[in-house]
Amino acid sequence: MAPIANSREEFDEIPTVVGIFSAFGLVFTVSLFAWICCQRKSSKSNKTPPYKFVHVLKGVDIYPENLNSKKKFGADDKNEVKNKSAVPKNSLHLDLEKRDLNGNFPKTNLKAGSPSDLENVTPKLFLEGEKEAVSPDSLKSSTSLTSEEKQEKLGTLFFSLEYNFEKKAFVVNIKEACGLPAMDEQSMTSDPYIKMTILPEKKHKVKTRVLRKTLDPAFDETFTFYGIPYTQIQELALHFTILSFDRFSRDDIIGEVLIPLSGIELSDGKMLMNREIIKRNVRKSSGRGELLISLCYQSTTNTLTVVVLKARHLPKSDVSGLSDPYVKVNLYHAKKRISKKKTHVKKCTPNAVFNELFVFDIPCEGLEEISVEFLVLDSERGSRNEVIGRLVLGAAAEGTGGEHWKEICDYPRRQIAKWHMLCDG
Repeated sequence: MAPIANSREEFDEIPTVVGIFSAFGLVFTVSLFAWICCQRKSSKSNKTPPYKFVHVLKGVDIYPENLNSKKKFGADDKNEVKNKSAVPKNSLHLDLEKRDLNGNFPKTNLKAGSPSDLENVTPKLFLEGEKEAVSPDSLKSSTSLTSEEKQEKLGTLFFSLEYNFEKKAFVVNIKEACGLPAMDEQSMTSDPYIKMTILPEKKHKVKTRVLRKTLDPAFDETFTFYGIPYTQIQELALHFTILSFDRFSRDDIIGEVLIPLSGIELSDGKMLMNREIIKRNVRKSSGRGELLISLCYQSTTNTLTVVVLKARHLPKSDVSGLSDPYVKVNLYHAKKRISKKKTHVKKCTPNAVFNELFVFDIPCEGLEEISVEFLVLDSERGSRNEVIGRLVLGAAAEGTGGEHWKEICDYPRRQIAKWHMLCDG
């Protein structure tokens, strides 16, 4: 009986041993999985993320691999003292305690004077450790301004350009603007921000943050654009639009700056530049372009079929280049809008082909009190779209608009197409 009892005790101990080994195996497996995940995460952080551009705000880089080399907020006082002692005399030191409520640094007023004044200010504004090549054109002063030009002076924009050959990236740093006009008559100040577009494709559109109540905003924001070959830089141009934010209406346009990059060499390093802000080139009233429209009135179903076919000879929206047109169609009954449609946006073309069909239900018999409005607009991301031209078709319309409307009333169930000149919006 003794051997049988011993064998039973051994069988009872086997599940306990198996459970202990299973627990140890589970802990080892979880630890190994966690270690592998950490290794993968650390290896991914060293790779360049697939960003179209990287935004640097106020000298603090959000690009992951550069965070270690940049100054971090919330550092110890001892580290700050060491950093202050290690900064060269001619280099820029960002002292966070000396910023104002807008995040700007106190600075001396820059005068649009001689080139020597700009040369004296430049070492104080920019880091000494980087290669810099100041364009001779950027140091030219506007000493021979007429009285009218002086009255319309809109300030100066300071920025820098650089190309990173290692990452194949084009880097634009919007530093500051000085001497902006006051757009708010009550407070005699502005809330400026800047929109930047790379031309001619207009694929990259970025903007800075809004700085409140200042005429000398210091943005210090960097935008890095990846995937632009260095050989293509000469074919591009930069368009800066300086605006003032308005909470209750459309933002006020202060002015613009257009920088063609042809002839600018970025192979030697960062190039510091400044340009006078000019008044925005307003579209002329003449030459709004033409729109090809096809209409068909179905008297049996009491519907109106509208086909937006083409647009041609559309004017440029501004100095930034071609428009991004689309058409908005509004149906009116007794001067009250009852329906609206719109086409897709066609990028960078003065001769757009839409070929889009819309069917409207007519709430009454006949077309005597019906009219159709066509608005050709320029699509602008981040701001209100600008009207390129306008066309109205109806019984009370003049010119080709009234003639076209009379034909579709006289010949129902027939698709009739006509070109129409656009007028002011």
